[in-house]
Formats: sequence, structure tokens, C-alpha cells
Amino acid sequence: MSDKTTALVTGANKGIGYEIAAGLGALGWRVGVGARDDARREEAVEKLQAAGVDAFGVPLDVTDDASVTAATASFDRLDVLVNNAGITGDRPQEPTQVSIDTMRAAVEVNVYGVVRVTNAFLPLLRRSAHPRIVNVSSGVGSLTRQTSGGETGPISAAYSPSKTFLNAVTVQYVKELADTNIKINLACPGYVATDLNGFRGHRTPQQGAATPIRLATLPDDGPTGGYFEDAGSIPW
Repeated sequence: MSDKTTALVTGANKGIGYEIAAGLGALGWRVGVGARDDARREEAVEKLQAAGVDAFGVPLDVTDDASVTAATASFDRLDVLVNNAGITGDRPQEPTQVSIDTMRAAVEVNVYGVVRVTNAFLPLLRRSAHPRIVNVSSGVGSLTRQTSGGETGPISAAYSPSKTFLNAVTVQYVKELADTNIKINLACPGYVATDLNGFRGHRTPQQGAATPIRLATLPDDGPTGGYFEDAGSIPW
């Protein structure tokens, strides 16, 4: 059994997820690269290993119960879970035009996928001395920001509400796990240039990974139940 701090990052074959895995690996951690595409996953693992990261591939489709259950067998221990996998969903996303299938797909990955993975790996996390869960959300999930007249991105009746839903579910985890040593927080990477948004973002994946990495490495007196970006807390 490895005595290294061990993390699983979902959706880690590219973009922000890859940079989270790279950042945690640079700390000397052992990092599971969770991804459903075999070729992209192994390519990411090889690249990380070439950079000196103790990385290994974890076949993982967050929308599939059997895949998630099988993924737990890749670990003899788990200290940190970063639920990064997510989708924006197809367009159009104006509420008068969006398809129910598009909304359903966003929730399936961005919410149900997080619940599915978290519940499967909680038994391993409970055995850790310093367990952390980081759910990668977005500032567009903030109802305060959505209703304050500020810049919240394009109208998005699938993606934004799915992140609001994720935030709400995370709060319920915080309440249930309040008497444990598991810290669970929400991270907004900011508007990062990835294929999720057609590379329109103004931040790099490395910049987007900073807050998730900070929350994954919180000390024992660090916060739990928070919603954070680089600048600090995000209003709910």
C-alpha cells in the first residue's frame, strides 16, 4: 500500500483537470487520472509521468454506475477527490429554445456524476487522515451574481443551473459530513480557455487549476462548505 498522499481527479486528461493533476503531482502526490477516453487518458498519463508525476490512469465514465464502481478498485487509499469532469451542453441554451435532452445531459454529468463518484469513493476517503473533496463549480452557478446585473456570461439554461444544482447538493454533503474530518468545498476556475468554451476564455488552464489545488491541499484548520474563486469567496 502506498504511503503517498493519493488523489483522484476526474476529467483529468485535458484542460483544467490535467493541470490540477499536474499541480498535485508536483507536490509529490500520487494522482489518478480519471477519464473515459482510453487514448486521451493514457496520453495524459504518459505526459505527466514524463514530467516526473506519479500518475496512473483510471478508466472512468462519471455517468455510468458500473464504470464508477470499477474505478474504486484502482485505489488502495484515497485522500483527495477532485470532481472536475463537466460539460456545458449543446446550444442553443436560451430557456425558450433549449432542449430537455441538453438540460438532462448537463445535470447527468455535472451533478449526478459528482454524486455518483463521491458516494462510491467516500468509504476510501473516510479512512484518510486528511480527506478533502473539491467540486469544480463555476461563478455562473451563483444566483446572487445571476440576479445582480453583473457579467455572468451568456444565457445558459442548462450549464448555469446545473452548477447551481451542484452547489446546492454540495451544501447537503457538508451538512451530512459535518461530524467527520472530511472537508468539502466548491471551486470556480474562472473563465478558462478550454474546449469546453471553444477556447474563448481569458485564463489559462494553469490559472484555472490554482483554486482547486488550494482547496485540495487545505490544512486541517482550513474551511469547509465554502464556494471559492481566486479572489476569495463567491456569494451564493
